Amino acid sequence: MPDIYFISDLHLSGQTLAETSNFLAWLPTLKSGDQLYMLGDFFDAWIGDDAAVAPEYQQIIAALTSTSDRGVNLYYMHGNRDFLVGSEVARQAGMRLIAAPHLLRIGQLSLLLLHGDELCTDDAQYQQFRQHVRSPEWQASFLAKPLTERREIANGLRAQSEQQKQIKSMQIMDVNPEAVAALFRAHPDCVMIHGHTHRPACHHVQLDQQTRTRWVLPDWHGQHWGYLHLHQHQLSLHQFEA
Repeated sequence: MPDIYFISDLHLSGQTLAETSNFLAWLPTLKSGDQLYMLGDFFDAWIGDDAAVAPEYQQIIAALTSTSDRGVNLYYMHGNRDFLVGSEVARQAGMRLIAAPHLLRIGQLSLLLLHGDELCTDDAQYQQFRQHVRSPEWQASFLAKPLTERREIANGLRAQSEQQKQIKSMQIMDVNPEAVAALFRAHPDCVMIHGHTHRPACHHVQLDQQTRTRWVLPDWHGQHWGYLHLHQHQLSLHQFEA
């Protein structure tokens, strides 16, 4: 069976030189037939596929294209920062867009993949914002604006998000246990995998007289990076400091 890798929260941009360097160095280690699942916030912000012409993105997209060309299967899920990644850049990079939650069956193993922000239901302000910007109407209006205006809006939203993080409690920005339980009940016998919270761990949840497992992916920050690896039906978390 192929090796499968799960990553999230790289937040790649023109400013994240260490993260980009680590990703570009790691990508060639994947073999033909392997699968790579990018579970959101791969880019720090995405303001439309026409922004892919920027030099900082061209290098990354070229590396993804080269990787898919040599037989690695790439799958891309939207996060809260890159939900506007569209079919054009996916086609260019050789990626398949997948929607959350995505059920992946490997033999007898069932994996439920998502970014994770949808589980942070205690943050009512964010959930309202999420619903607003995910609407087709908002996205159509935003993408119709000039690229420079979209960039200014994105910079403003990012600054606002960073300010909110300073005043919100860590509990509010983490997953809600009831939201986790509801998703587990909707998908019996699944192992859950997500990112977003930047708190890598393997959680075992007692639910309805069963032990359910939830993996949280590591983020890529500075020289810290990592992934979840599925090899011969066994999942393992790998974290590094370059």
